Amino acid sequence: MVATKKVGILGATGTVGQRFILLLADHPYFRIHALGASSRSAGKAYQDAAKWKQSQPIPEHIASLVVQSCSSEYFKDCDIVFSGLDADVAGDIEMEFLKADLVVFSNAKNYRRDPVVPLMVPTVNTQHFDIVPHQRKQYNLTKGFMVTNANCSTTGLAVPLKALQDAFGPMSHVIVHTQQAISGAGYPGVPSLDILDNVVPHIGGEEEKMEYEARKILGGLTNDAAAFDMMEQTVVSATCTRVPVIDGHLESVAVKFANSPAPSVEAVYEALEKYQSEAEQLQCPSAPHKPIVVTRLPDRPQPRLDRDLHRGQAVTVGRVRPCPVLDIKFTLLVHNTVLGAAGSSVLNAEVAVAKGLL
Repeated sequence: MVATKKVGILGATGTVGQRFILLLADHPYFRIHALGASSRSAGKAYQDAAKWKQSQPIPEHIASLVVQSCSSEYFKDCDIVFSGLDADVAGDIEMEFLKADLVVFSNAKNYRRDPVVPLMVPTVNTQHFDIVPHQRKQYNLTKGFMVTNANCSTTGLAVPLKALQDAFGPMSHVIVHTQQAISGAGYPGVPSLDILDNVVPHIGGEEEKMEYEARKILGGLTNDAAAFDMMEQTVVSATCTRVPVIDGHLESVAVKFANSPAPSVEAVYEALEKYQSEAEQLQCPSAPHKPIVVTRLPDRPQPRLDRDLHRGQAVTVGRVRPCPVLDIKFTLLVHNTVLGAAGSSVLNAEVAVAKGLL
């Protein structure tokens, strides 16, 4: 039986913060204790401060909670702080919380490249928690630490790549083209005149994130668990587009393996189907029973039909076939606001509890 943990949510009125609230409202051992947002919202009841954009109503026990400013003094009783802050403000605030010896799980990009901060997909690289003792030493912390989510599109890519890497060894080349949902841009997001009846072939900074983050996630740690060992042998090339879908990022991927001969299509299907994650083995409550849902239907996955499988915590993969340029190509779908955002942080925190870090 896990003892109840008090949690705080930063950026609680935003779209990622709202998703955190839905995921945590009935959690078996995380209890929402404090909400933080900008000075415009501080002092208001949550129901008055938030422009609620979720398909489910605000949980009754959350609606009347008073929103605080994002200062660590209001969150000192929290065992965990989840950050859904925008990147333009997240850096200084999250560092203040870390230096206050608080545990921070961040959805922002600011510390993803930090040399002692794990960039974690909870169904891929939870072994990167082993750097936490070194991180605490670097920042002179007793109990606090920081973990960041990956970018939403990188998260979807990393899961099947990890399954293929485990089964067949490293990949020399990965080419990915994304068709990303509008919810990934937050609220108010992409103007309707830009996205309706249209595809926008550019998302600022997104391609660079994918090309870097995949290599950090799929790499390891040095022997002394004091630094990350980037997956240097793999080159990742990304093209990122925005499409008029509300939730669910669809990605077309082609890979070339460093070892030859390349695996067959059937061998790739089997590797994807057999893949398991440490989060599932640790019996974390949000862990998907299958990190990868494999479909052999010719027209799947599709966002509307597949994004909510395993409560949005799984990646759906289909259309595995030979690639005439590289070795193998396939299509994947990730729920960008669940596994691709708040859901990753929640599951990362559950793994941390299971590992005795909290």
